[in-house]
Amino acid sequence: MNETQQINGAQRTDVAALSDELALLSAGKRIEELSQRFPGRVVASTSFGLQAAVMLKLVKDHAPEVPVVFIDTGYLFDETYRYAVELSGSLGLDIKVYRPKWSPAWQEAVHGKLWEQGAEGNEKYSLLNKVEPMNRAIEELGAQVWLSGLRRSHSKTRVERPFAEQQSKTMKAYPILDWGDEQVENYFRKYQLPKHPLADEYVTMGDWHSTKKVAEANSAEETRFGGEKYECGLHLNSGVTDFQI
Repeated sequence: MNETQQINGAQRTDVAALSDELALLSAGKRIEELSQRFPGRVVASTSFGLQAAVMLKLVKDHAPEVPVVFIDTGYLFDETYRYAVELSGSLGLDIKVYRPKWSPAWQEAVHGKLWEQGAEGNEKYSLLNKVEPMNRAIEELGAQVWLSGLRRSHSKTRVERPFAEQQSKTMKAYPILDWGDEQVENYFRKYQLPKHPLADEYVTMGDWHSTKKVAEANSAEETRFGGEKYECGLHLNSGVTDFQI
């Protein structure tokens, strides 16, 4: 396989072939394979959400040299920040924290509460607070491959995801894509991993203003962004030609 062509997105069939190879491996072996095939060019991300401990433990055990990026929007639940400190300490992780260029106070003063401004406001919010910081992280860390903890069982928008895909100039890979909820729970128990303090109240975890409790929604999709969408923007092509994602 010509990896240079693959990473530059010139030959998507190579990415498809890699996805097929990853499908035959365990989650840990997928991470090992990617870190060995693309040394120094892999980065992982975490939201310190409900299943974050699983991916963090897998990366720590199978590719500890891979940097882990945490996007701090400034609007996360207090419990998420405390969980980030607890989990990072217990796993001995060196997390690379990236934040938006503009503070929440500045954004609200200039743009108002973007999350209350419909689809257009949500798109701008995601671009400012999530997509741009993650793109900056990928560029500064020299990454070409991005490991993410997406799972097909999360929502109907993810059921067709391959194990590897091209997103603009970056290749994304999903080591636990095929894991169901039971497998996640078993992994938590096996390694006695601490759970997010709000795990019993939410089915997904994001910013406090755009995430509903499970009791307040009829489906996983309705727990994010008022039901208008599920993806925050990180897992969709940004549409910005200068961005890597």
